[in-house]
Amino acid sequence: MTHAPGKYADFEGLRERAVALRRAGHSLRQIRDELKIYNNDILNQLVKGEPPPAWTKRPNAKDDLRARARELRLQGWTYDQIEAELGCSRSSASLWVRDLPKPERKRTPEEAAAIARRGWEAKLRIRDEERQRTKEAAKQAIGDLSARELFLVGVGLYWAEGGKDKPYDRRENVAFVNSDPSMIQVFLAWLDLLGVERERLRFTVMIHEKADIAGAEEYWADLVGAGRSAFNKTTLKKHNPKTVRKNVGDTYRGCLVIKVLKSAELYRRIEGSWYGIVLGATRQADEMSD
Repeated sequence: MTHAPGKYADFEGLRERAVALRRAGHSLRQIRDELKIYNNDILNQLVKGEPPPAWTKRPNAKDDLRARARELRLQGWTYDQIEAELGCSRSSASLWVRDLPKPERKRTPEEAAAIARRGWEAKLRIRDEERQRTKEAAKQAIGDLSARELFLVGVGLYWAEGGKDKPYDRRENVAFVNSDPSMIQVFLAWLDLLGVERERLRFTVMIHEKADIAGAEEYWADLVGAGRSAFNKTTLKKHNPKTVRKNVGDTYRGCLVIKVLKSAELYRRIEGSWYGIVLGATRQADEMSD
């Protein structure tokens, strides 16, 4: 091996000193300061093959899992078995035990498939738990909404999902359509905030003709707390025999249309408020870019 002249010319001599320091329990940083070697490549070459002292190893939350994985490997367990038993990833199991002897395969393909399936189910369970923790933390972080916050949310919600006036089709009225019950609840809370009386609301269920129409009508009526007199005739979507329906199951209840009677002035407020939000957002973006 050829080394640069000068400071590192006596490489073998430096290596002897570095190895001695390493075996005496010195860290790389201590060896560097002792020998005045500030080139990381050279420093690593000097101690190549010498394990770091135990005190320099950082504690790892997975140390127990790693030790257990090695124990199981020495007992003849496969990667799939270790993965299923410990709920770790296959890459981690492989990394922890790859230097140990490979066990003799003793199970049938069916047994292997069952073990792999259990491992995958364990990983899915862990992922789902992490997903739910994230969602719950985000939900709790919102807390109570102020009137202004609810107002702004409602304007954005309407502008995304509600009917809008067009230059070629003047229709200044408030009509909101959605299939998500939580969106409907937020929209109704927003109308309450604006002082829109529930008597001014009319509802229409829109649903596929082969769905549970009566069940959907009852569900939406219960959700919005309105009697049948507030509901228009249900709109049915005709079935196309050339397509395969995906909107099936107990959770499919179609969409609910909410119309506000005598709502031209309210619509104008919504549109004006939306463009006020746009203006405020662009100003904020400009300030942040300055």
